[in-house]
Amino acid sequence: MVLVRLALSVSGFEALRADADWAALIGQALGVAPLAGIAFLWFIGVVREQLAEVEDRLFSTVFLGSGLLFLALMFMAAVTLSSLLELVASPNASLDVWEFGRSNTETLISVYAMRMAAVFTLSVSTVGLRTSSIPRWVFYLGYLVALVLLVASGDHEWTPFLFPGWVLLLSVVILITRPRTAPGRT
Repeated sequence: MVLVRLALSVSGFEALRADADWAALIGQALGVAPLAGIAFLWFIGVVREQLAEVEDRLFSTVFLGSGLLFLALMFMAAVTLSSLLELVASPNASLDVWEFGRSNTETLISVYAMRMAAVFTLSVSTVGLRTSSIPRWVFYLGYLVALVLLVASGDHEWTPFLFPGWVLLLSVVILITRPRTAPGRT
C-alpha cells in the first residue's frame, strides 16, 4: 500500500518515467497483492472461527460481504495501477490518461475500499464485543478506526493505513489469547 500511495502521488508519472527501477519495484509489489489477498481471506476465516458461536446472520453477512468487497476493490485498484505502469513504460504515454487512471485508482482505494474496510471493522467490532474472548479495547479501537475511515479516508492520503494496522493488531491479539473452543472440540 505504501508503494501504491507513492506511485499515485502527483509526481508519480514523471518519477516512474524517469526511473524504470522504481516502476519495476512497484510492479513487484503489485505482484504480491494476490498473496496479501489470500492472507486477508485467511484472516476472515480465523475471525469467523473465533466468533462462530455468537455470530448472528446479519453481522455475519455484513462482515463477510464487506471483507470480500474490500478485497475485490483492492484487486481492481491493483489491476488499474498495473495498467498505468504499462502506460508509463510506453513511449507514447499520455499524461491525461495517466491522470484519469490515477484518479480512478485513488478513488477505488481511498473512498470505496476504505468504506468497505470501515463496515468490516464495525461489524467485527460489534460481534467481537459480544464474545468477550478478546480484550474489549481492541474493538473500541476498531470503532474509532471505522469512524476515521468513514469520515476522513478520502481526504487524507495516509488514513487508509489505519485499517491494516487494526487488522494486524487484532491478528496479534487473536494469536496471543487463548482461542475459544466450541463444545465437543479439543
